[in-house]
Amino acid sequence: MSSTVSTDPSPTAGTVDPARPPRAGKRDVWLVFWIVPAFYTAFGVIFFALARVMPPPRPDVTVDQMVHFFHAHALTIKIGFGVLVLIVGGAGISNGIVVYHMKRMTVGSVMAYIYLGSMSVGALPGCLLVAFSFLTAVYRPGRDPQILAMLYDLGLLSYVGSLGCFSTAYFAFAVAILYDKNEIFPKWLAYVNVWQIVTEILTVAVFVSKAGPFAWNGANSFWLGTVIFGVWLVCVIVFLKKANELQPADEPPLD
Repeated sequence: MSSTVSTDPSPTAGTVDPARPPRAGKRDVWLVFWIVPAFYTAFGVIFFALARVMPPPRPDVTVDQMVHFFHAHALTIKIGFGVLVLIVGGAGISNGIVVYHMKRMTVGSVMAYIYLGSMSVGALPGCLLVAFSFLTAVYRPGRDPQILAMLYDLGLLSYVGSLGCFSTAYFAFAVAILYDKNEIFPKWLAYVNVWQIVTEILTVAVFVSKAGPFAWNGANSFWLGTVIFGVWLVCVIVFLKKANELQPADEPPLD
């Protein structure tokens, strides 16, 4: 029998290669993470290209022009918001992964639950109400023009004018980031949340303004908030990915 000992450094079955780092994060969390950019991409296509809610049509138009809007975009409204009704649960997934990493912070779970509850309530006026208002408007041809005008106003006022739910969520997120010692998210992201609150406050004027920067399609009420929300969303997705990468694969499940 040969006494030669093999010096082959390759790992054998059942052993761990010390030169290969363990896989970062948890598989289920990664699965949820990739749903987030997919959902918001679909959301953008629906609201911009199909339903024509972004940018919002003008508030200072006649009833006949409101009726024409629904007539001109009836098919794409049905397709877009029909798809939204199928995938709207993605908003819950997107909020859920943020809450998951908030619960990994050192501030406890209170802010995470405030964020979750506020975002859940906000899905109704900030997403679903405009969808059902527009779907109702195009459901039966020949509706009373005054009813169509009411659905036009209801949908767009709810979509752009959703305030307190999201302000509360951004406040909870900002506080959690500032007090966290685990550095799950960078501290400066808290101030982006503060700017989100500022844009929600500026939007209050949509309920009395029909033209100008404070109307629902105005520079202050819509465009400023949309730009800051876009920056916030990109930052959140980037740092969710980083949080996944830095989370140990063997970290115990959260309570």
